[in-house]
Amino acid sequence: MQLRKNIFPGKRDDDKKNILKPGSIMDLATTDIVTIPPTSTIMSALKTMVTYGFRRLPIADPGTRRLEGIITGTDIINFFGGGDKHKIVEERYDGNLLAAVNEEVREIMERNVVSVDFTSSWQDAVEILLENRVGGCPIVDRDNGIVGIVTERDILEFLASQSKFDGYVMDYMTKGVITAEPNTTIEEAMKLMISKKIRRLPVIKDGVFVGLITSTTLLRYFGTGEAFRNIITGNVRDVLEKPLAVVLSSDSVIEYKEPLVFPPDAKISDVAKQMIDKNHGGALILQDGKLEGIITERDLVKFLYSVKR
Repeated sequence: MQLRKNIFPGKRDDDKKNILKPGSIMDLATTDIVTIPPTSTIMSALKTMVTYGFRRLPIADPGTRRLEGIITGTDIINFFGGGDKHKIVEERYDGNLLAAVNEEVREIMERNVVSVDFTSSWQDAVEILLENRVGGCPIVDRDNGIVGIVTERDILEFLASQSKFDGYVMDYMTKGVITAEPNTTIEEAMKLMISKKIRRLPVIKDGVFVGLITSTTLLRYFGTGEAFRNIITGNVRDVLEKPLAVVLSSDSVIEYKEPLVFPPDAKISDVAKQMIDKNHGGALILQDGKLEGIITERDLVKFLYSVKR
């Protein structure tokens, strides 16, 4: 595997008369970027994401730095059994996951990458993130070279520091949350997350919240080797048919041992502060131990952006 860190150089055009000025998005962006080439294996991409705590990883040509694709936690979950990318495991490798993870990442990466031009304003970037319902996207120059990345977390931190705001969680949370049970299989959970396009799956038993499965939790389950220790026959079914209770009981893979929990009448400002301070991507809304809703970084960005405008 080859990793590359790209530092945004500021001036990219040798013709001084045509120098393009970076937009305000570059003030919010991360410019110390980890990328991998398209020839990296899926397993090496997964390990990189787990090591750095990334939910997305740009794929770039190692020589030109041109953006060629992106791989997200959703793509990895899709490949392991959540969606149509799992056909690679079943059809090419007859279910042998240990062999399939050595496929090149180009086989499952997204090629039509949502990106932001480095001359864009932060407002343009927010519009792009919200319109495309993505949690982050690369920033590119006019040669499609990657010069930065911006995420919902970057936007949330900026807007929270700039805005005087408040409201109640109950008015902005998502109700009717999709949930699972402890005996739901890992495969069923992954398929649910892919089909419903969600990154967080609360686990409920007898109407009471007992744990939270996130896309990052599942990445850790596979990326730390925990899942592979459960492979007896060599077939991926050994892992996919395990219940979520197995994942919830593993301290080494649970992303949030104590998820953020608030009552419906909590203030938006309090939720935003704790999500930023504790590096959580979402918060659960509980009343008397029962799940009433969920609020995410995207919900807060949408709210704060409307206030800012």
